[in-house]
Order: sequence, then structure tokens, then C-alpha cells
Amino acid sequence: MMKKTKKYLICGCTLAVLAIAALPAFAAENNNKKQPLDISADGTLEWHRNDNMYIARGKAVAAQGNTTIKAQVLEAYYREPEKGGMEIWKIIAKDNVEIDAPNGQAFGDHAVYNLDDAKAVMTGKDLKLISDGQVLTANERFEYFTQQSKLVAIGEAKIVRPTETLESQNMTAWFKEGQDTRELSRAEADGNVVITTAEEKITGNKGVYRKDDNMAEILGDVVITRGQNILKGTRAELDLVTNISRIFGGETSNGDTRVRGTFYPDSADKKP
Repeated sequence: MMKKTKKYLICGCTLAVLAIAALPAFAAENNNKKQPLDISADGTLEWHRNDNMYIARGKAVAAQGNTTIKAQVLEAYYREPEKGGMEIWKIIAKDNVEIDAPNGQAFGDHAVYNLDDAKAVMTGKDLKLISDGQVLTANERFEYFTQQSKLVAIGEAKIVRPTETLESQNMTAWFKEGQDTRELSRAEADGNVVITTAEEKITGNKGVYRKDDNMAEILGDVVITRGQNILKGTRAELDLVTNISRIFGGETSNGDTRVRGTFYPDSADKKP
């Protein structure tokens, strides 16, 4: 029975890493700053000189390099430096926002990219980010912080992959920047974490993945369910180098301090 216990835990924690790792796929800063920004629209293109802004209305499109922003209305705010020229410092997209880039697509109702704050925010009721066959959704907002290389999904965040899903209230991912690469460094899923596969369901309060030591953890009132079989503890841990898994005891919300497993010997023979 202990071998089966280990199998369940390895599967669950590996899924946590795979699902959380889906976040960096679209978290890329636009590296086309030196290329021209082309703005077009079906309706009008307005130049508000007193407010230092352009407004494109009616299926507006802003394209720069290999990145495109589409919306019903696009606003571009600019400055005129003393050395001359024009410096765009903020872009706002309103209604039916779609962002297309080589690494994926993002959809929402409203988006703001502030170059001064190095922060991009997308909001809406049906937020969606698609990349590499994976879909990330949330019902409040996506945030990307350029200087910290951090992506946040807030409000019932959910990642759907072909064979599994990860759900939590919020998800955050940090990255390490290379010359031409962006690598996931750390990822966290906070609040009501639920990981679901065809065979297992894992719940807890928090999920953590660390690239530096290749460790994945599920923390807080951990429950791993496979058919009738159940494992309970306060923390589940997987070493991705040694492939050794552990589930730990400690005080849970119901006051229990022991790690527990309940197994049904004939459960593997029963059809789901």
C-alpha cells in the first residue's frame, strides 16, 4: 500500500508544477519598442494636441513589430521630449480587447499599459489567455510587472490543460530573464487550490513551485483523493530531482495532527 501512496503523491505534485508553469507562456514584455507603432481604425483617428493623445475609434488596431492590440477604442498618450520627437508612455484599449503576440493571445474588456510604471493591466468578466494549448482565465484582472518580471492572475484563476486543471483564487509567477529567453523561476497559487486530473483530485490552501531547488509543494489542509482512497496532511512535497514525494502531518483546521491515509484494496479494480 505504501507504493500506491507514493504513486498518488508523485502524480499530484507533478501536476501542480505543470499547471503552474503554464503561466509564463504569455508573460513577455514587448521587445519592439524601437520599431514604429502603426495605428488604424474603421472609424476615425483623432489627434488631441492639447491632451497629447491620439484616439482611434471603430475596430482599432495598434501594431508594433510582432505584437498587435485590437479594440473598439484605442488611446495613445505621448510626450514631446526636449531633444525632440514623440514618446508614447501609455496605451489604453477599450471594449473587445485582443492582444496577439508570437507566444499567445489575451482577451478582455479593458487594458492599460503604462510604460512609466512598467505595468500592464487587463480587466474584464471573461479574461482569457491562450498559449501552447493551455488556457488561463480569471474574473478580475491580469497584471504584468516588467521590472519584476512578474505575472499575476486575480479572481478565481484557472488553468486548463488537455489532461488536467489547476484552480485557485490568485496565481503569481516570477521569471528569470536571459538574452533571448524567459524562464519560470517561481510560481504560487493562493487560496482554495484545486488540482484535477482524470484519476485524482488534490486540494489545499496554497501551491508553490521553486525552480532553483526543483521542489513543488501543496500547503494547508492537503487532501489527495483517488477513487475511494484518501490521503490527508498539512503539506505535500515533491523533489523533482530525486522524484521522492512526502506528505506531512501537523495541526489541520479540524485539530488533527497526524498524517492519514485511507485505502480500499479493491478500489483499483472498480470501474469509475
